[in-house]
Amino acid sequence: MRNFCRLCVLLALSCVAPAVAADFKVLSVGDGDTIRVTGTTGVNKTTVRLACIDAPETSQTPYGNDARRALQGELAIGTEISLRTKATDRYGRTGTTNINQALVQSGVAFVYWQYIEGCDRETYSRLENEARFKSLGVWAVPGGMQRPWDYRRGRKSSNAGAYASGAANPGQNNSRYRCKQIGSWARAQELLKQGHSYLDGDGDGEACEGLR
Repeated sequence: MRNFCRLCVLLALSCVAPAVAADFKVLSVGDGDTIRVTGTTGVNKTTVRLACIDAPETSQTPYGNDARRALQGELAIGTEISLRTKATDRYGRTGTTNINQALVQSGVAFVYWQYIEGCDRETYSRLENEARFKSLGVWAVPGGMQRPWDYRRGRKSSNAGAYASGAANPGQNNSRYRCKQIGSWARAQELLKQGHSYLDGDGDGEACEGLR
């Protein structure tokens, strides 16, 4: 018998579509809240953004990599999933385990309160409070760590300031990143989130596919 897990998610903006249900396989885990899947026939490659949560960015060492490893533990490469998008009740499930909630409960991801609509607010709040009380993962940082949404906003502002002043960063061409100079697929997805849309040349929601 095939091992199925049900995964209800918020798709990347480039993949917005009516609610669908189809069999997919996990191709890769980009970071703690993003995966890449393909149809079981090898077509329909799609980048999927897990709803309700926001994991630290991979450059927020070591917590971004911790979140990525935790998600890899829940969704191994090749795991078959049923992919479904809904306006409400978006979550990831393997058997009886809600993946998104499990990541919050273990302290490797934050509840994404800005986009909590349609999610089980009460449960997410309880799990996050429990992780905070137990000082798990991100909650073990003395004084608390910067939330990933604030971290991204800060980096975006810094980059905008550098561009405005005409400063050039090493390895960049006219303040633009080039895939072969980025070094990793996960880093490319992070840059895409920060607004470097030119890295996604074919508009499929994935930056620098050749790095994967």
